[in-house]
Amino acid sequence: MKSLSLAASIAGLAGLVSGQEMRPDMGVSAMYDSGIVHQRIMGKKAATWDRQRTSGAFNSRQWKRPDTSGFVPCVNGTAAVIPGDTLNTFRCSNIDFYDFRSHADLGSQIGEGAGSWGWTSPGGREFVAIGQADGAAFAEVTAAGKLVYLGRLPQSPEARASIWREIKGLKNYMVIGSEADNHGIQIFDMNKLLAIDPSKPVTFHGKNDLTGFFNGPGLPSGRSHNVVVNEEKNYAVAVGAAPRSQSCRGGLVFIDLTDPSKPVQKGCASGDGYVHDAQCIVYRGPDERYDGRDICYGYNEDTLTIFDVTDKNTTNIISRTSYVGASYTHQGWVLNPLNQSFLLLDDEYDEVDGSGPASSGYPITYIWDIRDLAAPKQTGYFQHTRARGIDHNQFVIDGFSYQSNYGSGLSVLDVRSVERDPSGKGVSEAGFFDVHPEDDEAGGEVEFVGTWSNYPFFAAAGGSGFLVVNSIERGVFVLKMRGG
Repeated sequence: MKSLSLAASIAGLAGLVSGQEMRPDMGVSAMYDSGIVHQRIMGKKAATWDRQRTSGAFNSRQWKRPDTSGFVPCVNGTAAVIPGDTLNTFRCSNIDFYDFRSHADLGSQIGEGAGSWGWTSPGGREFVAIGQADGAAFAEVTAAGKLVYLGRLPQSPEARASIWREIKGLKNYMVIGSEADNHGIQIFDMNKLLAIDPSKPVTFHGKNDLTGFFNGPGLPSGRSHNVVVNEEKNYAVAVGAAPRSQSCRGGLVFIDLTDPSKPVQKGCASGDGYVHDAQCIVYRGPDERYDGRDICYGYNEDTLTIFDVTDKNTTNIISRTSYVGASYTHQGWVLNPLNQSFLLLDDEYDEVDGSGPASSGYPITYIWDIRDLAAPKQTGYFQHTRARGIDHNQFVIDGFSYQSNYGSGLSVLDVRSVERDPSGKGVSEAGFFDVHPEDDEAGGEVEFVGTWSNYPFFAAAGGSGFLVVNSIERGVFVLKMRGG
């Protein structure tokens, strides 16, 4: 079931979007398939960020690293990182502050934070790659929670700056894509960071210092909206490639990284058109028909689409399912990769559109029963009540979902109850840290501001517990849950 209010608002627009004419008789599905919906949302984001640039909010040099020992506890609902400064006093619960570096501190001339990912070296050191409009910054998270800048990888030399930059890790490599024309996929070896002296940060070359570079036929313009990896199977996936008219239709483009220095396209899955984001893992769930198969859970604008991608040259869509409130199916994560029975899904536009359970403007996390891959069911949801805002990216570790929810900040949900009660009634917010105090007095705003991404996997068993949060406007926060 599609969002009728979104359809009506799109139908009311005039002109051309991405070469597609919006006809009065065009159905909602056709608007998604044509790219009109995506272009409208990207246009709204671009307008928001233009206002932010004009207002000076993207001047990250104004955000200073606090002149303290670093650690600031969350006390009585706030962390006063700079005492007396309302813009550096952050609402919080059960999460403490350890460090902050602005995008300027991290070597960027433009800032504008986006995706991020981390890597733990064989010796146990923890590093992060931080997406920015003009490249990726590299830093180490020390045992004390300090963020130490080590250098950066600029965008591909042929590309222009773009705020859309996404990063995933495959073993010791970072796989970096961008919406910038001619960018391609950069493959960078994080081992290069191990011997860097922090007093002498290194600016690498956007191509010459890469282990590998991919710009194959599935990326005719060099653009990708996101990148995904299957570490177990040694491949990456570029999704959302432009234009949609190309042979892979913006679907799953498979890149074999068995030899990262020679990335090779191994086919694509175009059967459901444009894929915005995905999670690709070996299936170990209860549906015995797919045991051991290579499965991708696709977040495809208006549906959860589940693919069997064992054969990379054939699109095998197991199921394609929409839901009440669907406005822009954005991203999600399987609750337990060793028992793929449930997943969580976020819709990036239902709060903006006021559709379904998100009509109040408070972020919604949708719960799905995927025990039958051919017939997944949306069984319930969790609605945030702390602040209005938009949900964006989430990752699930050991029963907790770590969510970057734009202006309402980092939210950590306890989702351990879902397997026994998939209605969502047992889900609760275990902690939060609001990195965007600018909208606190308004109770939060439904805007594309605040945090784009977080990397929580240092909180997995054996890790330090640190949470790295990338803010669009400011820079990077290092946080930690109490007891983490």
